[in-house]
Amino acid sequence: MARPDDPESRNARETRTGASAALDGLTCWVVTDGKAGMEIQCLGLAEAIGLPPVVKRIQVTKPWRWMAPGMIRDPLATLGPKGDRLAPPWPDLWIASGRQTVPLSRDMRAISGGRSFTVQVQNPVIDPACVDLVVTPDHDLLNAPNVLSTRGALGRVTPQRLEDAAAAFAARYAALPRPRIGVLIGGDNRVFRMTSAVMTRLTEQLARLAREQGCGLMITPSRRTGSRNEAILRKGLAGLPADIWDGEGENPYFGILGLADHIVVTGDSVNMVSEAASTGKPVQVVQLEGGSAKFGRFHGSLRAAGITRPFEGTLERWDYEPLAETQRIAAEIRQRLIDRHNRVEAQSA
Repeated sequence: MARPDDPESRNARETRTGASAALDGLTCWVVTDGKAGMEIQCLGLAEAIGLPPVVKRIQVTKPWRWMAPGMIRDPLATLGPKGDRLAPPWPDLWIASGRQTVPLSRDMRAISGGRSFTVQVQNPVIDPACVDLVVTPDHDLLNAPNVLSTRGALGRVTPQRLEDAAAAFAARYAALPRPRIGVLIGGDNRVFRMTSAVMTRLTEQLARLAREQGCGLMITPSRRTGSRNEAILRKGLAGLPADIWDGEGENPYFGILGLADHIVVTGDSVNMVSEAASTGKPVQVVQLEGGSAKFGRFHGSLRAAGITRPFEGTLERWDYEPLAETQRIAAEIRQRLIDRHNRVEAQSA
């Protein structure tokens, strides 16, 4: 699996000023079917490259949405009115993710007359050569010359974002004692189940840390957590130093990552675990019921690298090199865009 070289050495070849000048005026679209986990990865990549993204959320109509990408010959004709319109001028950089976007990514170089540099995030399950670059996690085991592999998922965590979010939410969590534990809770998906037994055990473990070690709890459930599990959480932590986000107002997710001394995260989300591991803070993972070979490879890789540890009700502290995969991949794509721009300039001279 191809891996770009270290971002710092790449950046040494081109100063930030020169890179910015070469990218000046280029446009970028982020294209998904609206699923948050996919969109976050694409947005994080676009932001790290340095191109303000235009977000396009598509809707593929029936029966096309059920068909394999290889069976769709005219992907623009499959798009419904509830999604965003895709029309010229086409972007210089096309970043897409999700099964519904694959036929579009496959054909975008031809549709745009060669203008669009196409990047597909996550395994497209077609020949990777159909796009310029595929960015996908190591645990997908995808091997091709134009595949850039990552340890975990891309994301939007940067030191500056964490610093800004910590300042924005400092007042909300000021009354909580330290150490403060950021708790990121997911829920059911295709391979994991957040059962009431799992939630009860997690709640009891968090309550014990608050009572016996004086920890403050900053908790953000997700929509997948479910009302029943959230009720277990709220009842079990009542009267303890715990702030549980209720879904109203601005999401404190980045603020929690920025302010936490420790992070506890459920293992059902590659995105959440990867973003937690991008902070450099101790990350302990809660095992839910279920799993898959892919998730097993992902979690095994992070544990073997000394990045994460299991959560069994006690806090641990250790050091590791924070994940910076988004910045590493962005540096490679930025350089490729610069090289492409320079070739076009040389040909037109």
